[in-house]
Amino acid sequence: MGLGKGRAAAAVQLPELSLPRVIFSCMAVGGVQYGWALQLSLLTPYVQTLGLPHYLASIMWLCGPVSGFIVGPTVGLWSDKCNSRFGRRRPFIFIGCLMISCAVLLIGFSSDIGSALGDTKENCSTYAGPRWKAAMIYMMGFWVLDFANNAVQGPARAMMADLSGKHGCNAGNLIFAFWMAFGNILGYSSGAIGGWHRWFPFLMTNSCCESCANLKGAFLIAVVFLSLCLTVTLLCAKEISLSELNPSGSWQEDSGFFSVLKAFRRLPAGMPSVLIVTSLTWLAWFPFLLYDTDWMGREIFHGDPNGTKAEVDAYNQGVQRGAFGLLLNSIVLGISSMFLEPICRKFTSRIVWVIGNFTLFIAMVIVIIPSMASSRVNNGNYKSAVVGELDGGKIGALVIFAVLGFPLAILYSIPFASASQLAINEGGNRQEFMH
Repeated sequence: MGLGKGRAAAAVQLPELSLPRVIFSCMAVGGVQYGWALQLSLLTPYVQTLGLPHYLASIMWLCGPVSGFIVGPTVGLWSDKCNSRFGRRRPFIFIGCLMISCAVLLIGFSSDIGSALGDTKENCSTYAGPRWKAAMIYMMGFWVLDFANNAVQGPARAMMADLSGKHGCNAGNLIFAFWMAFGNILGYSSGAIGGWHRWFPFLMTNSCCESCANLKGAFLIAVVFLSLCLTVTLLCAKEISLSELNPSGSWQEDSGFFSVLKAFRRLPAGMPSVLIVTSLTWLAWFPFLLYDTDWMGREIFHGDPNGTKAEVDAYNQGVQRGAFGLLLNSIVLGISSMFLEPICRKFTSRIVWVIGNFTLFIAMVIVIIPSMASSRVNNGNYKSAVVGELDGGKIGALVIFAVLGFPLAILYSIPFASASQLAINEGGNRQEFMH
């Protein structure tokens, strides 16, 4: 995506925006990340209440690598060649945000829709069996949400690179990481509150009890927040259309998925290393990202979403505490993103990236300690988990969540800054970025 853009735009004066305007041009990322935070913190636990077994919960997350491998690069190429008068990136951001809004409404109201389509009419407070129609609606919304997230992320990051101009690609990527952290903070706060069913009691229905109503309320707020962020981005971003960027029409490349595969043969020197390290790092991250709140509910609070009332209460409290841990994670991520650029100038991007991955390695090794500590304290008694006593295992788990914000900030910025700089160098504007 960045390779073609660098060649096409080499002789064109891109818009030079003030730093505040560049920052607000990226605000849609915060809205998207708000919903992504809810997806990461609440949806793995929630789908188990609809009947999907725990060992199959990871199947629904297959949409992540599929959409990341196909949708992200393909939409990025399409946006490079988009000739809309509204710019190359904003049409895709707008359509993607509309898809996100529809998807989260499907997820939030999946229990009600499933009940209308023939699921059990028994009250959700007494029924503990599967609700397959609700689960199907949920899965449909989940996959659309993940595909739409990837459809927005690529054009939004490319637009950030287009508009950062004199501020540099590092500044653009750090702004992007900041908005991701901001959206995460709000999203995880929304998931950790657990009071939406009290503030908006109309969200509770015969098929949607407390945890479902909390999820529904959080996603409704996500739609409102995303709409606000999208409006600000559309108004603040100043793009150049492709016809102005390339009036001769000389830059013509395939924009299909197979052109992404062909691009691997033209990667600049150093890019394969960036791609390999980034993919392996994400491989290490995904078990945590998919099961973090579920791990808190099951292993730290000793709950079960399909168990007795005491076990369900313990599990739900663990999920909320896990969302709070992710909130701490995002705060650390946001603070770290503001200091990464001077740190990289002092120690080089390569060393900072190594430190981030080593921190991730240590955290993943010691993650077993909170589970062991919590097991010893709880000793099989669910009462401790329900009243929410903060034993050493629970505190240790929150500390791990918070510490992981630093390597996550590095993952959200340095690989993309490195890839952007390599693409610029390939286009003839060589600059040193890693030592």
